[in-house]
Amino acid sequence: MAEGRRGSYVEESYERDTTYITDRIVSEGGSTDGAGGRWPVEPGRYRLVVAWACPWANRTIIVRRLLGLEGVISLGICGPTHDADSWTFDKDPGGVDPVLGIPRIKDAYLARDPEYPRGITVPAVVDTTTGKVVTNDFPSITLDFTTQWGEYHREGAPDLYPEHLRDEIDAVNRRVYTEVNNGVYRCGFAGTQKSYDAAYDRLFTALDWLSERLAGQRYLVGDTITEADVRLFTTLARFDAVYHGHFKCNRHKLSEMPVLWAYARDLFQTPGFGDCTHFTDIKRHYYEVHTDINPTQVVPKGPDLSGWIEPHGREALGGRPFGDGTPPGPPPEAERVPTVDNPHIGEDGLVRA
Repeated sequence: MAEGRRGSYVEESYERDTTYITDRIVSEGGSTDGAGGRWPVEPGRYRLVVAWACPWANRTIIVRRLLGLEGVISLGICGPTHDADSWTFDKDPGGVDPVLGIPRIKDAYLARDPEYPRGITVPAVVDTTTGKVVTNDFPSITLDFTTQWGEYHREGAPDLYPEHLRDEIDAVNRRVYTEVNNGVYRCGFAGTQKSYDAAYDRLFTALDWLSERLAGQRYLVGDTITEADVRLFTTLARFDAVYHGHFKCNRHKLSEMPVLWAYARDLFQTPGFGDCTHFTDIKRHYYEVHTDINPTQVVPKGPDLSGWIEPHGREALGGRPFGDGTPPGPPPEAERVPTVDNPHIGEDGLVRA
């Protein structure tokens, strides 16, 4: 199922289906709230299946890299397009994931439940010993990477969910999710002028709130990068390339909103963010898959991406991206975004400043 179409219409407005497989991977002695089944933390056992195009999956790619979990949780990458049935492993030789041995992620869902009734989504964590999906509950996946896999974090990994800031992070995340992450879809998939107008107003009210919040502080919560920044970034990274035109979120481009544009550039130039941003896959997914919005499937050549590496000036606000930690090193070669798909990526896989 298309990542953006996992939802329904209520009075012609778009409502995302948020029913997921809520199993959690939990460390010994760890605890989670509202989880389904519990699976043990075990290096090498799980495969994170993603698509570069999907903002919800992009979060997990970024967090996995920031924490240095590449050698502990393997990565399977689907192509940017799919049919109504499933995401497929178009990027792999023969169109088959080399670890799971399947051509489409739907096969892992059916291994879990032959009558699986819901949308086939990424990200999904798959148990390689059984071939079954463990969870596709994307908000919990990144939080569990931070709170349950700590024994396997790289030296210098940041604390993306500090305990003393969790209430504030959760509050910010709720508003960002409902009004921005999901708000762009509410605009794009609106079924009437009335529902679109309401969605548009809600989105830009929230973006104005974020601009005010970030005008005097470098990051959303505290003085370091947290889960909240990751969740906002993946929407901002797609704003001018997709949401402004394709989803009619067109009061302003991101590049015309000074505070948010500087904030997004600051994160983009931070290792783990821009080097995990695949602009070609992003544009191909939205413009080719959403044929009800774009029936010609023509993918625009723009926008110009050169502005992403312009100086942002937000160092003047203080803050330390990784706190007492350090940036991640270059991504594994097999996981690097090709230069042709992000012209700011250097031979080492990192964003060129």
